[in-house]
Amino acid sequence: MWTAVYMATGLNNAHEVERKLKAEGFLVKIKYFAQEGEEELYEILAPEFEAEDIQEAMIELGII
Repeated sequence: MWTAVYMATGLNNAHEVERKLKAEGFLVKIKYFAQEGEEELYEILAPEFEAEDIQEAMIELGII
């Protein structure tokens, strides 16, 4: 099952997060979530079993 591990504002930011996580060997995908004002929000999704490891990697990579 896929679970949201991060919310990114803008498609470029979402692709950047996706690129960094894939470079670390994680399986991730982007899904449009909503529009807030003029900003689009995107979910970064990952398999549920990798979510905790991805959270740790995002901290190490300075994403969050």
